[in-house]
Amino acid sequence: MKRALAIALLAVASNSLAQHVPPDPPQHLLPHQSYEQMAEMMRMDDTERYGRIVADQLEWQDDANHADVAWDVQAYYGGDYHKLWLKTEGVHEQSEDDVRAEALWNRIVSPWWSLQAGVRHDSGDGPSRTWLAFGIEGLAPQWFDVEATLYVGEESRTALRVDVSYDMLLTQRLILQPQFEADVYSKGDPERRHGSGLCDVEAGLRLRYEVRREFAPYIGVHWVRRFGETADLAGDDRSDTRFVAGVRVWF
Repeated sequence: MKRALAIALLAVASNSLAQHVPPDPPQHLLPHQSYEQMAEMMRMDDTERYGRIVADQLEWQDDANHADVAWDVQAYYGGDYHKLWLKTEGVHEQSEDDVRAEALWNRIVSPWWSLQAGVRHDSGDGPSRTWLAFGIEGLAPQWFDVEATLYVGEESRTALRVDVSYDMLLTQRLILQPQFEADVYSKGDPERRHGSGLCDVEAGLRLRYEVRREFAPYIGVHWVRRFGETADLAGDDRSDTRFVAGVRVWF
């Protein structure tokens, strides 16, 4: 039986090959075409503009004293090589707000990395601050998402921010994401409640379920530890651990 089935399959394959007629080779060279004509003919265009809005985190945070609302949202528009990138991140607390917004030009420099340059604006409680921003963003080996940005501000202030995250696929829909952030400042700014040197370290662990790729609710835990002068300014709030629940969406 197996032998007969194999012979039948071989006959079908041979018949398909016999019926296949390859196209004739080109008989003449293609005339010169503009980029637009070539892109239309090949159905390819690496200068086409597109955009997306991604809310990596829209979450409620709860600790022993109060509940807060936090967000991390990005939007971009442009082509494969050049994009306008907008970012905003912040926390709305009962006693204070802390908001960071950035407008960046993004330039691809390799298949996995891009350079960014633009401005950052800090607002909320305390005086506003504006910085020039220069950074790099991309995928490190082993698929770590990495962002590192240097900021230059008023009164010779400089700052460095590093953000690293990783998506661990437990299943095709269930994803565990550890995340690490750190901020370093060259000068203290008591009005903005941070000192010089290593300011704070944040670590999070979020478990999300992708109902669709564009919609994923999650739960997790978020930990913050402040250091040096920043810890002194924070008083009793040198560190805290918060349970979080939120949603990740993009469109």
